[in-house]
Amino acid sequence: MNTLAPATAAQAQQEIADEFAFFGDWTERYQYLIDLGKQLPPFPEDKKTEDYRVHGCQSMVWLVPSGDASNMHFDAASDSAIVSGLIALVLRVYSDRPAAEIVATEPAFIQEIGLAKHLSPTRSNGLAAMLVRLKAYAAAQL
Repeated sequence: MNTLAPATAAQAQQEIADEFAFFGDWTERYQYLIDLGKQLPPFPEDKKTEDYRVHGCQSMVWLVPSGDASNMHFDAASDSAIVSGLIALVLRVYSDRPAAEIVATEPAFIQEIGLAKHLSPTRSNGLAAMLVRLKAYAAAQL
């Protein structure tokens, strides 16, 4: 995982696609997702509240926005290893960006790396719910 955030969400999505292209099968890709999730910064226990919970996911997911329209930051966590990896990807694309860019950016990386075909329906629903919530937070800043 890169420590420097790419300049744009589109660049972040391209980097994700390039990284996943290195792996030959989905067993390796799932392991990479789990490894990415383990690299998420610690999430404060006091933020694991109903206010920040993302509904629609089988596992528990919390998403906390901060910042303003010029630069929004998101912290997130899950009790699931694979979902934590999905969070790491979503944060790479959407966190620390202007609200307008967040709202305008479609999550093309999901199709590009084949996630759409390899996630269970409940994980797909949860990922969609997380993206809807994240974009709603950004839209509220505009």
